[in-house]
Amino acid sequence: MTKAEEIKGAIEALPEKEYARLRRWFAEMDWHKWDKQIEADSAAEKLDFLIEEAADAKRTMGAEGY
Repeated sequence: MTKAEEIKGAIEALPEKEYARLRRWFAEMDWHKWDKQIEADSAAEKLDFLIEEAADAKRTMGAEGY
């Protein structure tokens, strides 16, 4: 039996309350990793294209009278 299979079995055996706590922990961990990735991408200027797209959209909306 692999470690993953052992963990899966342990998760399946959890009471609902503990399973809910584990789901929340996983979600928080995922969001934390996502935040770290966004920070790294921003620092590496990988997201600068989004600023340009927003500026273009603002200019377009301003030109159209929105």
